[in-house]
Amino acid sequence: MRYSDFDQRLAAFGALPVHRGRVLRVWLKGQALDTGTRRRSAEHFLPLALRDAVPTLTAELDGLARIRSEHAGNDGSRLLVELADGQMVESVLLPRDGLCVSTQVGCAVGCRFCMTGKSGLIRQVTSMEILAQVVLARRLRAVKKVVFMGMGEPAHNLDNVLEAIDLLGTEGNIGHKNLVFSTVGDVRVFEALPRQRVKPALALSLHTTKAELRADLLPRAPKIAPEELIELGERYARDTDYPIQYQWTLLKGINDGDDELDGVVRLLKGKYGVLNVIPFNSLEGDDYQRPDTERIREIVRSLQSRGVLTKVRNSAGQDVDGGCGQLRARAVGAEQVVELRRKRTARPEIA
Repeated sequence: MRYSDFDQRLAAFGALPVHRGRVLRVWLKGQALDTGTRRRSAEHFLPLALRDAVPTLTAELDGLARIRSEHAGNDGSRLLVELADGQMVESVLLPRDGLCVSTQVGCAVGCRFCMTGKSGLIRQVTSMEILAQVVLARRLRAVKKVVFMGMGEPAHNLDNVLEAIDLLGTEGNIGHKNLVFSTVGDVRVFEALPRQRVKPALALSLHTTKAELRADLLPRAPKIAPEELIELGERYARDTDYPIQYQWTLLKGINDGDDELDGVVRLLKGKYGVLNVIPFNSLEGDDYQRPDTERIREIVRSLQSRGVLTKVRNSAGQDVDGGCGQLRARAVGAEQVVELRRKRTARPEIA
């Protein structure tokens, strides 16, 4: 379901724009749909037909998504969220009232170091399913920042993601700079974002300064050279006055060498942005490894001393084996084992 579908449902019950806006706002807060205003109770505000439909509408919204399991970690809780059709995505409660949401079930980019990419793209997540992840989180605690960095590539689900961002930035009471659109880089993003009423902050997955290596690590990302990607990011940063977050997953022996650091300085020094180095979550697979702790410190010190603002961002959920995509992969694997056992049990004996 997209929001436009839900909005039409409300209109069919006689709800005017003021009523529809009220219902959306209380839902996004995690409250009951018939919650009244400060001055009037719902029975004196919402049309009778809409009040009578509240139980049905509530059931529809609650059916969009549910928390299947919660995994508490030192850096926040990771939520395995089950959608109405049984597909699963992951959301993460981040420190300082942040939330990371998923925009696709699976992902088509196929980043070699990402568990989500191993499953390929299964389907898009609708705008209402994205918003439902925020609602579920707000029923647990405050959410003042939403980052679109979970499962999926937001640029490949642009209409749904932009609709969710617009609603969170207008009716969801989240500051525009606290909405972060993360992408591997797609020309459509740089064309669409400047035209939006709500212009989110932007995070660009860089990972290397070498075009050939980037094409290998991100095999189905648009073939945009790192230099061009940074130039597009710089233009958006200057236009919106939001610094770009450049994401760099550190892979031991792959992109943690001094030659890469020289490339980072060449491309990012003087740019309006920050480099987030993310040590690889080694639990995600054996093909790549996390650099040693001392090497990570050396990288940060070197880049900082050479004029590139650099921060370490650990992948959330490492202490609960919950790096992005891991919870879903384990849950799907467990379901497949159960189904296989069921089929074996149901198989008739051969005389």
